[in-house]
Amino acid sequence: MNDWQLMCGVDEAGRGPLAGPVYAAAVILDPVMFIAGLADSKQLCEHDRTALAAEIKARVVAWAVASASVEEIDAFNILRASLLAMRRAVESLTIAPRELLIDGLHCPPLGIPARAIVNGDATVAAIAAASILAKVARDQEMRNLHERHPHYGFDRHKGYSTEDHLEALHLHGACSAHRRTFAPVRAVLNPELWPLQCQERPN
Repeated sequence: MNDWQLMCGVDEAGRGPLAGPVYAAAVILDPVMFIAGLADSKQLCEHDRTALAAEIKARVVAWAVASASVEEIDAFNILRASLLAMRRAVESLTIAPRELLIDGLHCPPLGIPARAIVNGDATVAAIAAASILAKVARDQEMRNLHERHPHYGFDRHKGYSTEDHLEALHLHGACSAHRRTFAPVRAVLNPELWPLQCQERPN
């Protein structure tokens, strides 16, 4: 396979939520195996994402999914943890890519030529495929966390700061799945900050 055919798309899922790991995926597409429907995972319904994830895994040259834990997010910050998850995904590939196409503004340090592409998940097929694999894997992990912490509704909102999640967080406090460095969680862990947090929330 030519070097130009070993370009690897990389994307993450889960930078914004208040809970759960951040996931990343790396995908090397097969240039002769067209996969219809690839798009930014956020633009796809859950059914389509799941179906596409299975097709991607079956038809690409190589793929890998990795994550960075809640503890790593709190220790390093969410950007560095996202880049760590990306690096782990690339390092887990069974075939070494020649170039990385990374969604966003930053590239993980890997010693491989890399390009950061803003909105790459909407414009580059390999990045779109990576975004789908990362999102499907993370959503499954949030369903697993729901089994252990059913009070928060992780299976519904996947850890994002919805009104229901914030209310549950206020009522039950933070669990081990919550990111302690994120403002709404910090406010619960430090009750004296909660009124200020409520004032800061948009109407």
